[in-house]
Amino acid sequence: MALSASSTVGEWLDHPVGGRILGAVLEQAGASTAALAPARSLPLEQLVTLSNGQFPAEMVDGLVAAYREQAPDDADAPDGSGPADGGSPAPAAWAEQVTSGRFAGQTVVVTGAASGIGRAVASRVAREGGRVVAVDLAKEKLDDLAASLSGVAPGAEVVSVAGDITSAESVEEIVRAAGERVDALANVAGIMDDMGAVHELTDATWERVMRVNVDGTMRLMRAVLPGMLAAGRGRIVNVASEAGLRGSAAGAAYTASKHAVVGLTRSSAVMYAGTGVQVNAVAPGGVATGIQVPAQAEFGGARLGRYMGNIPGIATAEHLAASITFLLSTDAVNLNGAILASDGGWSAV
Repeated sequence: MALSASSTVGEWLDHPVGGRILGAVLEQAGASTAALAPARSLPLEQLVTLSNGQFPAEMVDGLVAAYREQAPDDADAPDGSGPADGGSPAPAAWAEQVTSGRFAGQTVVVTGAASGIGRAVASRVAREGGRVVAVDLAKEKLDDLAASLSGVAPGAEVVSVAGDITSAESVEEIVRAAGERVDALANVAGIMDDMGAVHELTDATWERVMRVNVDGTMRLMRAVLPGMLAAGRGRIVNVASEAGLRGSAAGAAYTASKHAVVGLTRSSAVMYAGTGVQVNAVAPGGVATGIQVPAQAEFGGARLGRYMGNIPGIATAEHLAASITFLLSTDAVNLNGAILASDGGWSAV
């Protein structure tokens, strides 16, 4: 089986030559192949995004070049899809299936839309006929989103709002941009902490994480709910986290914030039951989004590292967009107060 940058991490690790080369590179960086276990199903090149610069594109190019040099006969062979040892075949690759017209005539607000999960959700909604109000701090990246859609979804309507969801003025601007009606809201924007325990936690980290992850989520919900109640329909999907289901997935601030998002979701589901408004949440596990993670706190980072081996795999932003857009759509007709663990089974461990 020939290896390439698009071969999965698992295919590289299982290959007699590729595994040796990759292991040597990781050893030089002070890591082991065990650290890549959750990413086995991802293409090697996806590590560039996932690692936030620790696994640069040049390293991927170097691995492929070294493989071709050390296994020239292999490199000339066609790509394979199964493991090198002839064992069980790799799982079939997932392909996004766009449902034409699923959001036709609907306005959907998506926060955190400039990158990662938010961008994937905004893109999916737009390609399925929805009018997207894309919200983020990074105006250039929002413009890039709109430009990227022009080629694959001619006529897609993306209204960009560069603003801070924790700001009352920005929230008002988002509502104005949405217009008369918001059919659905995806609260995706969020920030990570440094994996710190409570005694390592600074006021600045606590306040920033809670302000974005909890206050921002609540403010957007509060802003769109009156219109949804007047219309007698609407769907809100909050992005919680595996850290909202357990205590071993992140630091104290992020874990507390995502537990709060779960509570806000469930409370709202009860409050608005029977009004036509549905409030659900998605709890992602490991996702290759490039979310910025500060340098890990010494005490908390070491403690949490013991549990990271339980992560069954790393998803892509598109995987999460599939879960989120389902809950945003009218197909989620009988779901209210659900916390959908889109985590590859991590919550079942």
